[in-house]
This record gives sequence, C-alpha cells and structure tokens, in this order.
Amino acid sequence: MAQQDGPGVLSGLRIADFSRVLAGPYATMMLADFGADVIKVEPPGGDETRGWVPPVDGRGESAYFGAVNRNKRSLTLDLHDAAQRQRARALVASADVVVDNFRPGVMARFGLDHETLRQADPRLISCTITGFGEASALPGYDVLVQAVGGLMSITGHPDAEPAKVGVALVDVLSGQNAVAGILLALRERDRTGRGQHVQISLLQSLLSALTNQAASVLAGGPVPGRLGNAHPSIAPYAVFPAADRDLVIAVGNDRQHRALCGVVGIDPEDPRFRDNESRVRNRAALTRLLEHALQADPAASWVARLSAVGVPAGLVNDIGEALRLADRLGLAPVVTTGGVRSVSNPIGLRDSPARYDRPPPQEGEHADARWERSVPARGERT
Repeated sequence: MAQQDGPGVLSGLRIADFSRVLAGPYATMMLADFGADVIKVEPPGGDETRGWVPPVDGRGESAYFGAVNRNKRSLTLDLHDAAQRQRARALVASADVVVDNFRPGVMARFGLDHETLRQADPRLISCTITGFGEASALPGYDVLVQAVGGLMSITGHPDAEPAKVGVALVDVLSGQNAVAGILLALRERDRTGRGQHVQISLLQSLLSALTNQAASVLAGGPVPGRLGNAHPSIAPYAVFPAADRDLVIAVGNDRQHRALCGVVGIDPEDPRFRDNESRVRNRAALTRLLEHALQADPAASWVARLSAVGVPAGLVNDIGEALRLADRLGLAPVVTTGGVRSVSNPIGLRDSPARYDRPPPQEGEHADARWERSVPARGERT
C-alpha cells in the first residue's frame, strides 16, 4: 500500500482520547491513520489491554493493545488527582475532539463532560461510547451486549447453546459508528461553527447491525432462532463439507441454482427446488443432496468449478489463509510500523491513503509534551 507524501487528510485535527480497550481505541486509530493527532490518555498502569498477554508483538508487548493503538501518542494521567485533571483540561483545550468510553457520569465527575467543556469551547466535539446508553450504568462488555442484544440467540447451531461471534464484533461496529459520527460532527461544524456531542452505544450499534433479522421481527414475522451457518431467507447459502475440508456455497438466485445443479449433478427441474421459496422450505432435502455430492472431490476443486459458472463459493479459511488471500488480491492487508505488524486500515482513499508512521506508544511515552503550546491556535486550524 502506497504511503502518502505530505500531511494526512485529517492533519491539523487533534483528538484527546480517554477511551480504552477496543471500541474507542479502534475508532481513534482509524482517524490517526489518516493524520489526526491522537493523544491517548491512560491511567497509571496503562490501558488494561497492555496486560492482555499472550500473544505479544515484535517488541514483546501486548498484541491486543498494538492492534488498535498505532499512530498515537500516550500521556499518563491520574484523573483523581486535581493537578493532573488540570493537565487533562489543558490537553482538551488544544483538542478538536474528545473521546471517552467511561461509564455514564464519570467524565462529569472529572469536569470533562461535554456540557462542561462546551461552555469554554462551543466548537468542541465530544464522542461518548457507552454499553447501553447514557441512562444505564451497565458495563459495556462485548459478550454481554451480544447476549442481551439478541445476537447470541441467532448465532450457533439449533441443538447447541447460544454462541458469541469469534471476535468482539460489537465493539468494532461501535468503533466504526464512532468514526462516522465524529466525521459527521466535523462536517456540521464546518457548516455552522458549532460542536456537538456524538453518542454511540454498543447496544444500538448491534441492533442496527441486525438489519434483516430485526426487520423480520418488526414486520411481525417469527422471532429468528439459531440456524447454524444457514441463511433464514436463502438456500443453499451455508457451509458444506467436501472430501477434505469445508467450503461455503452462496446461491442468491435461480440462475445460480441451475448452474450449481449442473456442476454437482442435481436435477435442476426438481419441483422441490424450483425457486428460492421452495428451496428454503425444502432446505433439509437440498442440503442432504449437496452434502452427498460434494464428498466426491476436494473443496478447492468444487470452488474452482463453481466459480467458473458464476456460483459464489469459497474455502472456509483460517485467519492466516485469509490474510494471504487478501495479499494475493493486492489488498495489502498487513503493515509493519516500528517492528509491529498489524492489519491495515480498511478505508481506501486512493489519493489520500492511510499512513503508518508511529508504532503503538509505550505508556506515558509523550509525558513531556506541552499540549497547550504544541499546536496552532484554533482559528489557524481546519
């Protein structure tokens, strides 16, 4: 991935980042990759993910922490100490955006909540990430939100216990929503000169991401349950075992179904499978036929033959295989910064690409910086 010469597209934007663990740090790293000056404020002892080992990165530091904290500077502050709170306020006074994911009320106790800060600077943008909104003190742990937000009820096999997704997906979705919210607020500030409070909750992020499953409930349909790897509205659209390993077949229309039948030897005129509604109704029978046919050859052979006739199919890769696939496709999925390898920013701006200039900071590495003097006055910044 080509590096940009000159300043990043968000150069001149300062973010005072009081967030920790995943959702907030993921969001601020996305912005730092495009040139925002992100100052990560950590408590004594650092972001708790610094201690989440193994695994470790090329420097022997927590790989979890490194995954979401490149391109930032670190400042250690004990916000329970009056003098250090004053230094936090000096940092905020130099910032365009303040990000936090404390429990509701915590930033207000420190005098760093949006209503307090906007009195000194009406242009300031605050982004608060909570688990369940400003009115709830429930902790925003990803697995908890996956459970109470309904995701676990539709994840896993029907005869097994509810399952969480294999990554903290709700945190990542919330981080992406925080990026969008901050950019929207910046655009509105360009128009009006006013800042505002961006409010992101993990629960609302998840409910929005349930899309068609939530729409089924809202339309008066049955409450969805666990279908394993099957799709509630399309068939065949699932994982199937071949002779050596699993593959996915994703048939989205009747043309693709007929092409699939031609490759695997199923009668395309079978009335049980004549259209998608029939295939969903007779999913079990179609699955048995496919599983029997696919056992004849290796998965890669089926993927090649199905792809050749326009049927979406692919191997069930592990993460290493997925990274190598992305590299072969020219997506440059891995970047190395200061000896630390991480996944590249997913946002592709052709003329203003992401930059990877700083490795994840050591705790308090930039404690000697004078934030109130290190950037131009507000009127001189974009």
